[in-house]
Amino acid sequence: MQGSNKSCHSHSFDNGNESGEKATGLAVLITAAMMIVEIVCGWLFNSMALLADGWHMSSHAMALGLSLLAYQAARKLSRDERFTFGTWKIEVLGGYSSALMLVGVALLMLYQSVEHLFKPSPIQFDQAILVAVIGLAVNLVCAFLLQGGHSHSHEGHSHTHEAHSHSHEAHIHSHTASDQHSHGHDHHRDINLHSAYLHVLADAATSLLAIVALLGGKFFALNWLDPVMGIVGAFLVLGWARGLIKESALVLLDAQMNAPVVSEVREVIASLPSQAELTDLHIWRVGRGKFACIVSISVQEDLSPELVKEKLAIHEELVHITVEVNRTESLPTLV
Repeated sequence: MQGSNKSCHSHSFDNGNESGEKATGLAVLITAAMMIVEIVCGWLFNSMALLADGWHMSSHAMALGLSLLAYQAARKLSRDERFTFGTWKIEVLGGYSSALMLVGVALLMLYQSVEHLFKPSPIQFDQAILVAVIGLAVNLVCAFLLQGGHSHSHEGHSHTHEAHSHSHEAHIHSHTASDQHSHGHDHHRDINLHSAYLHVLADAATSLLAIVALLGGKFFALNWLDPVMGIVGAFLVLGWARGLIKESALVLLDAQMNAPVVSEVREVIASLPSQAELTDLHIWRVGRGKFACIVSISVQEDLSPELVKEKLAIHEELVHITVEVNRTESLPTLV
């Protein structure tokens, strides 16, 4: 008998990060306010240092704003049935886009630093140091806010939906928000929040390196330190951006078959009776520390999909499981 395919439960597997969204919103306001102050003061006092830092900060304000928009879009569209596995990947897409912007910031830093290295210009040390110190203070405040924006809520619910056909297909949906049994810190990381944090951290590192270089130029006449520190900072930011692009791209492309949970699923199937053979396996992420999987098994004796569910249920990071069991006839023994 063909079972109904109508879904009667939510496919939103990630509840979002309310604290992270609030922290990002506050960081956007602080960064944007500081950006406006620097640009206005730079224009009024004819200070290129203030103007340059103000426009530099505008790129980070845009990136933080992108992260905030990703949070809001994921939350507002969470009940939209077009998103088969929820809207969590909107946040991941925001992190990926923000990482690309971080690459742009780093390349701009590198270009300006190399230009100043070969074409040095007079530096107003006192004013530049003041700007760098204020910028560092603002970014440390924002970094503190974003660092504390990780959600630690442990609430969840579970649903079960099954459909049986001649091939013994069973769809088992188990929802949980517990992070205690998942493996690997990266699987639980809020990629969108992490991207915002890296932008703030990059700006803070730039300010810190600038302070060191400007002090060296002011007191020891080492003017070349300023562009050199800019080059060092650019490569540091590029390294952070590369890591974030790789992490978010792997999630967006569903390249998760090297996750620890994959080997755990294989071990469960290997321990099943009836000489069960794993014929197909697909695993992908649908939330922070949460995975969906499709398991296809071939057996020579009857095997209940419910038994497979019970075996896999100990791995709470598996929140959406589809099991297909196919019976194969054993070959006759030749005498």
